[in-house]
Amino acid sequence: MQMPDSSYDFCAPSRIVFGWGRRVEAGRLARSLGRRAFIVCGSRTLEQNGRLDEILQTFEEAGVDAVCTPTCTREPLVDDVDRLVTLLREARAGTGDLLVGIGGGSAIDLAKAAAALITQESRASVVEYLEGVGSGLKIETMPLPVLALPTTGGTGSEATRNAVISSFDPPFKISLRSELMVPRIVLVDPELSVSVPPNVTAWTGMDAITQLLESYVTPRATSATQDLAWSGLGLAVPNLVEAFNNLSSRPAREALAQAALLSGMALANSGLGMAHGVAAALGVHCSVPHGLACAVMLPTAVRINRHHSGVEAKLARAGWAMLHPQVATLDPSEVPRERDELREYDGLATVDRVDRVLWRIETLLVELNIPRRLSKIGVLREQIPAIVRDSRGNSMSGNPRALTDDELTHILEEMW
Repeated sequence: MQMPDSSYDFCAPSRIVFGWGRRVEAGRLARSLGRRAFIVCGSRTLEQNGRLDEILQTFEEAGVDAVCTPTCTREPLVDDVDRLVTLLREARAGTGDLLVGIGGGSAIDLAKAAAALITQESRASVVEYLEGVGSGLKIETMPLPVLALPTTGGTGSEATRNAVISSFDPPFKISLRSELMVPRIVLVDPELSVSVPPNVTAWTGMDAITQLLESYVTPRATSATQDLAWSGLGLAVPNLVEAFNNLSSRPAREALAQAALLSGMALANSGLGMAHGVAAALGVHCSVPHGLACAVMLPTAVRINRHHSGVEAKLARAGWAMLHPQVATLDPSEVPRERDELREYDGLATVDRVDRVLWRIETLLVELNIPRRLSKIGVLREQIPAIVRDSRGNSMSGNPRALTDDELTHILEEMW
């Protein structure tokens, strides 16, 4: 039996509030963080269906002054972050203020980035703080507190220590990262995700599944992060198709929201892998939505990693969570961890179990109407060299198997 890690760090939100309809508590929670809240919303649907007004009403009732910033429905660009920071400076944001990110990962990342930059001594652009492209500036002063209200049930940004920022000239998609950037309070109301359309439900759900699986097999994983990822897989995989087909399914939406939250905590403390590394480059060069890119890359990532040292045994145990619907009711410690114990449990050899993991991922893509070829999601063959070049970020560094540029080029050529 695998022993718990004897030493590790773990970073997570200070407080998590989870439950159907609990958005009514948003104002009270914000009041515990400050008196003036800058609202960063990433969903015009929430504005149109009245949900945002409901949330803002709770702020008024709690005595919190809500200041709405311009809605940003795309993944945040350098200019978006700098523009929001300028707005905060003009409003003299500081002690007693907070930022509220409402929407998918893009809105929450934008709120996290602006909250971090506004308190730093330097007034430099966010680009100077980004990994690998800036001048090496660090987030050293405590950011303004962030209240995160995720609405998509997929990205897990509400529980991570980074914000993903993009640029098209020059092209990059890179993180602003600091342990200080984890949202202070996370309010997860799965009912807010009911208005998310089927394609976004599918893509964000596959983003969560990819995060859970990659954070499970990365060499940086600990027993703590693996238990979180294992539990998340047992929630997400059996429920994603139901949410896709029945957008208002409360059990499915609750399961996906919980899985997304667990995926954020897992990846924040372990890392990711090849699927996410390539997905970032696909977003920059081909404008492929992040969750869709992850979904298309996931089967290939599993195939190229499965025979690397120790990965197949990890995939076999993760497969138990993915293939057994009742797994969500179990404690991870109740499930066999080692390959011999797994085989004794249900007679499946490790290689067969991993084959079934791949089969389940492939069938998910079919059921969710997600293509499996890069050419089907708008990627041009001549873009592959640039995609390979710009896949070398923090996510790729967590992949179990190190890949040369030539190997990655061959993989993407075969996927095209």
